[in-house]
Amino acid sequence: MTATTCVATAYAAKNVVTQFISSLSASADVLALSKIEVKLSDIPEGKNVTFKWRGKPLFVRHRTQAEINQEAKVDLSKLRDPQHDLDRVKKPEWVILIGVCTHLGCVPIANSGDFGGYYCPCHGSHYDASGRIRKGPAPYNLEVPIHQFVGDDLVVVG
Repeated sequence: MTATTCVATAYAAKNVVTQFISSLSASADVLALSKIEVKLSDIPEGKNVTFKWRGKPLFVRHRTQAEINQEAKVDLSKLRDPQHDLDRVKKPEWVILIGVCTHLGCVPIANSGDFGGYYCPCHGSHYDASGRIRKGPAPYNLEVPIHQFVGDDLVVVG
């Protein structure tokens, strides 16, 4: 075999491998759904807004100072899935959660329940304003998705 044939074969093999690997990557429509930007100034203090993200509800809650103070004082020994409030938020006034009950996957109702956070009507799980399970059959806290704040008025989830 000549050097030219070897180089041509290697080049062709490289192109085949590159095309194969690129076909395995996510398509543009899938990548578009992987992140969501939320404008925070549209959410009044004390309110929860629900968005659809990756086919699931995403809760973005603008907490009041009273809610922040209340959640900071919770005794971790009384929690089923102990997690401090500051470990669940990046900015105390904002809590961002995937709105799927950790019991059987129902969607909790915001600003409800015995602890003023979220209440799952399917089987009676109660979450606080930090999304921590406080009462009912759910085994874990509501999930906190990966997110980052971009300035004071925008959060990118995903």
